[in-house]
Amino acid sequence: METQGIEQMFDFQRLPNDGLVLLLVLLYSPVGLCLMLLRIFVGAHVFLVSCALPDSLARRFIVRVMSSVLGMHVRQNSPRLRDKSTKLYICNHVTQFDHNIVNLLTSCNTPMLEDSAGFVCWARGFMELGAISGQDEMESLRRYCSSPGTLPLLLFPEEDTTNGRAGLLKFSSWPFSLTDSIQPVALQVKRPFLALSTPDSFWLTELLWTFFVPCTVYHVRWLPTVSRQDEESLQEFANKIQGLLATELGVVSTQITKADKAEHVKRKLHVAPHTTTSNLGARPRPLGFMVRSSGVEELRISRMAQQVKEVLPDIPLGIITRDLVQTNCVDTTITNLLESTEEFPLEATGGSTSAPGPSWRSLSFSAAPAPTIKVCQSSK
Repeated sequence: METQGIEQMFDFQRLPNDGLVLLLVLLYSPVGLCLMLLRIFVGAHVFLVSCALPDSLARRFIVRVMSSVLGMHVRQNSPRLRDKSTKLYICNHVTQFDHNIVNLLTSCNTPMLEDSAGFVCWARGFMELGAISGQDEMESLRRYCSSPGTLPLLLFPEEDTTNGRAGLLKFSSWPFSLTDSIQPVALQVKRPFLALSTPDSFWLTELLWTFFVPCTVYHVRWLPTVSRQDEESLQEFANKIQGLLATELGVVSTQITKADKAEHVKRKLHVAPHTTTSNLGARPRPLGFMVRSSGVEELRISRMAQQVKEVLPDIPLGIITRDLVQTNCVDTTITNLLESTEEFPLEATGGSTSAPGPSWRSLSFSAAPAPTIKVCQSSK
């Protein structure tokens, strides 16, 4: 997992860190709450109108205008580039309402692949596949794409959301097995003051925050249709489309997967959130030692600290343990300590009573080469 890049791809805090901006949010809060209550009432009417009217250009226009009242402003560039004959749109994933936004511009279906089908699935605008899974699900989508007269599919190969500012998650290859020709769709989302989403947030909570802020601007850009070459594998084709979208959005194309995000979120939420910005390699650090209640957890951290100590024997064990509680990763801790500009006192060895020696930063590490950074796995 690319630990240095993954931190910038997700927002774990909804409110801003800047004191002045936070003050403005607090002053805006009474207005935001009134706006949210008003938009809940308007949103109910938007839902009823979208259910009552048949799918048409007029319905999309009416719902799009009403969505602007809800604070969801949709823009698109080069609408003539949209290929009306394509059967599959491939889009990056930023919010839990991306499929609704694209559906305001063109008719398409997004299948519900993980959560159970039912009223909520239908009300959120997803296409229900029924009680099928695995290979049957894939076969159902292939038949859908090959059937004449069906609406295009809109899929998100990242399979999870990012904040849209730093990079794209690795594209899964299975959506590209449905058809050989796809149209990429680049989506950028901007919102004042607050983060677009947090990893552990429920979709209904995200909707209420959308109603709270003054506006959320969705910018959709249509890219030319791309076909898979005969010699290309599905993953190579997926990587190519990922690169095209990353270039269009001005972000990087990463190999971080949905599973990597889940692991990172679990680790991030497991560590106590009370941190300080006292610098250690320009990374947040905890205020003192964060004590784990579990004896097994303490033993695991202790074993990891000994591994770091073997590589960097001159660093005090307490400093190593403090960083491990934050990172939960041996390699990341070694990197943090090697990159640190903070000077640590040397740990006393044996029974020496000599005067204090030089700081750790002034020592030479010719005998301890820097370790190779690799995928972080929690020690068991």
